[in-house]
Amino acid sequence: MRILVASGSSGGHIFPAVALINFLRKKGADLLLVLPLKSKDSFIQFDCGDVEYISSGTLSFSLSSKNISGVFNFLKGAAQGLRIIIKFKPDVVVGFGSLHTVALLFWGWLFRIKTVIHEQNVIPGKANRILAKLVDRVAVSFLQTKSYLHVSSDKALLTGNPIRVELIKVDRQEALSFFKFQEGKFNILIAGGSQGSHKINAVTFSSIASLPDKQNLQIVHIAGPQDFAALNASYMGQGLTYKLYDFLAAMQYAYSIADLVICRAGATTIAELQKFNLPALLIPYPFAYAHQLANARVLEDIGAAEVVLDADLNADRLKGRLQAYLCNNEKLEKMRKAYQKLPVLDATALLASEVLSLK
Repeated sequence: MRILVASGSSGGHIFPAVALINFLRKKGADLLLVLPLKSKDSFIQFDCGDVEYISSGTLSFSLSSKNISGVFNFLKGAAQGLRIIIKFKPDVVVGFGSLHTVALLFWGWLFRIKTVIHEQNVIPGKANRILAKLVDRVAVSFLQTKSYLHVSSDKALLTGNPIRVELIKVDRQEALSFFKFQEGKFNILIAGGSQGSHKINAVTFSSIASLPDKQNLQIVHIAGPQDFAALNASYMGQGLTYKLYDFLAAMQYAYSIADLVICRAGATTIAELQKFNLPALLIPYPFAYAHQLANARVLEDIGAAEVVLDADLNADRLKGRLQAYLCNNEKLEKMRKAYQKLPVLDATALLASEVLSLK
């Protein structure tokens, strides 16, 4: 069986796509991943075999030169996608969202190839809302998503969000050794998404640096590439025990020791927090149609996380929230147990089974 997988360029799109590809390869399928050309310069690390790249452009309704360029690149990518479809001859085309996948799924529909899309977020993006009408199956990470899609109940399937196979619980002592951390201290993981977040980087550092008992903390901070150098200079001389990364592929070590996570609320992050049952302070990305806020509310509603809006985020407020958690092991344990309210799904296996059933 030949399966073409199309993804956007963000980690939230790529990681679920790669998880599916590596699972299906073990089932004997022939796989090809297609990504936007700009992904070639990405620092996101993954290993999934054959990859093709196509041009991509951002579209809007303006008459600006930037939009004209975006339309040209989109059409160029569509032509490249058509050549890939003709050459690879897939039995199924699977899309993981973003505008970059639309042309490939359209060609699949036009040539009567079976098609599947996976929506990672609670609120579907524009691309997947359009494609949901055309494709054979729509897989969703959250049950709430079905109400946004307006497709028949037999077409939409709750699978959860596939995560990387290496993201499994690591022995605590092994994970502490990975970071050269000590037992008995409070471990905070800070992550602003695959591209990093300047605001989260700045506010979390200021808050932690001003804590009176910061010597009892151990910090794993994933800053993204833009802020890494400046943030590293800020950390030095603060008396903090920390490990700073621009990107950390081996997230299983960080998740395995974290007592509290401060992060954005991308769909992949939500799935990973659920996998490790981690208490979290979620700071949703405030743009992109408030997708992340809806994701974050899922965990807040069951008591597994607290949401702090990006507009309300400042050093004093975050410091107060951190102090509340540092002194409250009972609250943290209650947040961990709250994850039991969510369904436990083998997302990769469920999605793979649906894809394989379409031949």
